[in-house]
Amino acid sequence: MTRRVALPGAAELFRTTVPRTDQAEPPEPEAAQPAGGRSGSGRRKHDSKITVYVSDEELLGLEQARLALRADHGIAVDRGRVVREAVAVVLADLNRNGADSVLVRRLQEPGE
Repeated sequence: MTRRVALPGAAELFRTTVPRTDQAEPPEPEAAQPAGGRSGSGRRKHDSKITVYVSDEELLGLEQARLALRADHGIAVDRGRVVREAVAVVLADLNRNGADSVLVRRLQEPGE
């Protein structure tokens, strides 16, 4: 006779036991977007991934921005969320201003 106890697995431990009726429907994508037409994707599962290499100074600046958002504005976000929001802002500016956008001007700077 074995003395090993059969324990429930993770699926059993974390299963939903009561149907949740208090969850609101997710907002429509058009309603969630600001007037610029783009917004960061926020906290959700992301299906695509890219790898971006940054300098030590850029990483430090990103981390300082994240900490400033938390300390000065009470916004606790991770670096990925900051980057996604920054990308959304730059792409909205590109769509709105075209050749006069910040992205076009910076990419046209000599020596970059």
